[in-house]
Amino acid sequence: MTYFKETFMKYLDIPSPSSFTKEAIMVAKKDFEDLGLQTSMTKKGALIATFEGDSDAAIAITAHMDTLGAMVKSITNDGKLTYHRIGGGSWSAVEGENCQVFTRSGKVYRGSIIPTIASTHIHGMTAHQQRDQRNMAVRLDEIATSRADVQALGIQVGDIIAMDTRTEFTETDFIKTRYIDNKAAVAMTFVLAKMFKETPPKQTVHFIISNYEECGHGLSVLPENTEELIAIDIAPVGFEQTSSEFAVSIAAKDNRTPYDYEFVTRLADICEAHQIPYNIDVFNHYSSDASQHIMAGGDVRFACLGPGVEGTHHYERTHMKAIDATIELLYRYCL
Repeated sequence: MTYFKETFMKYLDIPSPSSFTKEAIMVAKKDFEDLGLQTSMTKKGALIATFEGDSDAAIAITAHMDTLGAMVKSITNDGKLTYHRIGGGSWSAVEGENCQVFTRSGKVYRGSIIPTIASTHIHGMTAHQQRDQRNMAVRLDEIATSRADVQALGIQVGDIIAMDTRTEFTETDFIKTRYIDNKAAVAMTFVLAKMFKETPPKQTVHFIISNYEECGHGLSVLPENTEELIAIDIAPVGFEQTSSEFAVSIAAKDNRTPYDYEFVTRLADICEAHQIPYNIDVFNHYSSDASQHIMAGGDVRFACLGPGVEGTHHYERTHMKAIDATIELLYRYCL
């Protein structure tokens, strides 16, 4: 778990909203190679790291490196930035969050996400209006009070905005941060690869780090010898969900498709046999690398599992028990 935390923090510290994942992916490529895995890149920029087994048949475990974020839409007359969301986060989820703006020239600027009508001392209760694209903006921490001032900094439409993660590991073993979805899964792939060095699986395992999952087209291709695919993702905890912050969840269905019934049953049987705390759940507004691959025409047995996470696509929280249960299920499955 110490290795998991160190790896998790390492990748949380590399901003990677969808389309802005190259730096994080290249770090992952080197880290997998340092563990002795063979790596290759897809044309779309995803990473495949392979642990070679004795069997011709292979399984694939995917985790997406991309997170929610934003992109500059316009520069206002008073020197603020309006933005489009990247991924499916709510407008209110990032209110008050500090952020970074990445320019194409390589310069990085600090700022904060605030409503355009923020001060109750000025606007009274009007400041409590609904949050949407019309009234949310980035306030730059620069002396920039006009559109020309901002343009002089080199900031332009299309620049990437990444929110601070505010990560905390509590004494009670909770993890609070953006983005458990899905940097926790990325860290789990490295834990598994490290464990394989001591007890290798018989079959080949492909770890695939995708880069557009939050936009709905994460996993495009699989190595030809892949028989089964598991997406590691987060499991929403809340109203009418069975998922728990203290267990691994196995998805039976998301809003795109049911998952492979026999595969789900087999994963649940592994949990029962090894006393791994688990739940089977159905997700309302959700897709994964696995279901996205299937909807794009993939022909493979497919499943999705992950730790129960409270406040998904907001300020997220899970517990180390859920992380541990997810890793154990994946490890037992691979063996």
